[in-house]
Amino acid sequence: MIPPNSPWPPRSVKIGANKMRIGILCSRIRVEEKLLLAELDRRHVSYVKLDDDDIIFNLNEDVHEYDVVLERSIHHSRALYALRALNDAGVPTVNTAEVADVCGDKFKTTQALIKAGVPTPRTRMAFSPASALRAIEELGYPVVLKPAIGSWGRLIAKVNDREAAEALLEHKEILGSYHHSIFYIQEYVPKPYNRDIRAFVVGDECICAIYRTSEHWITNTARGGQAAVCPVTPLLADICVGAAHAVGGGVVAIDVLETTDGRLLINEVNYTMEFRNSIAPTGVDIPARIIDYTLAAARGA
Repeated sequence: MIPPNSPWPPRSVKIGANKMRIGILCSRIRVEEKLLLAELDRRHVSYVKLDDDDIIFNLNEDVHEYDVVLERSIHHSRALYALRALNDAGVPTVNTAEVADVCGDKFKTTQALIKAGVPTPRTRMAFSPASALRAIEELGYPVVLKPAIGSWGRLIAKVNDREAAEALLEHKEILGSYHHSIFYIQEYVPKPYNRDIRAFVVGDECICAIYRTSEHWITNTARGGQAAVCPVTPLLADICVGAAHAVGGGVVAIDVLETTDGRLLINEVNYTMEFRNSIAPTGVDIPARIIDYTLAAARGA
């Protein structure tokens, strides 16, 4: 891997946190990345920003200069390929290529959760508009139609009746891209308090959680949802750590749905999580916890 203007010699023996060489794979420096870099500066840990527009991987004779790479790319495909190249060369990453592969695909996430016995909404997958329509009507209206790969609540539709289902399925078929050729369909889970939960797991601990409240059925804070602290109960911690382990562990954000009868269902698991709106309401120094985990990964802990 050849980063632009790299100041470091090839990989050598790890000695202490202030002697480590940390790579930060990023697309642009958002608030989250600024907070993570500030935490590294506070600890006097050396790092290099690896811009995914500029980086080159020499797949035949790659020399990796990092004790660990923290992945913060906004592009799933770039993150996945970079992590695979790094992991195959023996470089620890946060998160791993396996985690990115599972979390970046809603079908794979659902399969991992089901296999691990983690409660999740009823879900169907189909490959044609006709079979997708049958799957929708098996689940019963309303349902949620999602692209298998995507984030920030984009291209997600709540389908309330057959007429809307037929129109949306036709649109997806005509769009014709890879992302629209797989029909991923979930039951709609009514939110009893107009909210869902975003929980943060680092390693084996659920470090904090927020409620995301909105009058709209999509509650993402990136889409206007309001954040407030959510108590991390033993039940919430158990299900969220279980979900994190199901997808391979690491540093992840878990989207949790509450049901009207008091159950918790895992909706999605995010591997390059945003956290800017969760620090103030929870009082938890999320960037510091991420850096703690990253430095431990470099040491092989």
